[in-house]
Amino acid sequence: MNARQLFNRWVILGALLLAGSLLLITAISIGLTTPLRTSEVGFAPADLTVIPAPTATSNVPPTATIDPFAPTAVPTGIVIGNYVQITGTNGEGLRIRSNPGLSGEPVFLGFDSEVFIVQDGPREADGYMWWYLVAPYDQTRAGWAAADFLSYIPGP
Repeated sequence: MNARQLFNRWVILGALLLAGSLLLITAISIGLTTPLRTSEVGFAPADLTVIPAPTATSNVPPTATIDPFAPTAVPTGIVIGNYVQITGTNGEGLRIRSNPGLSGEPVFLGFDSEVFIVQDGPREADGYMWWYLVAPYDQTRAGWAAADFLSYIPGP
């Protein structure tokens, strides 16, 4: 007996029908015997921290002057421990640098109205007064910023 007689079209067709029937029976039995699973996730409440928008209102009292027409320095209220926010960048953001001065490598970009705590300074470099700022919500967001783009805000 040769292989051609052993594997004719009827034998191959019968084997395929048998395999298909077994596959169909297996699929149906798995579907009928497996219980439906319910989702165990359910309702998961999200943690949300609402940070109120800071105001630009300063509670620093103005300095008294002897001559009302004489130019005086405007108090900034920026001192170590105070809160400041970035202002005046027209939406472009403020480069927070690793060192005071324009040659300091930018560490990240601070955006208008973003709030920081002053932790060091002032240092004068490249015509600007520089303050070391740290974000109250993320200690990794820290660096030196020019005072021209900072406004004092009262703490919480």
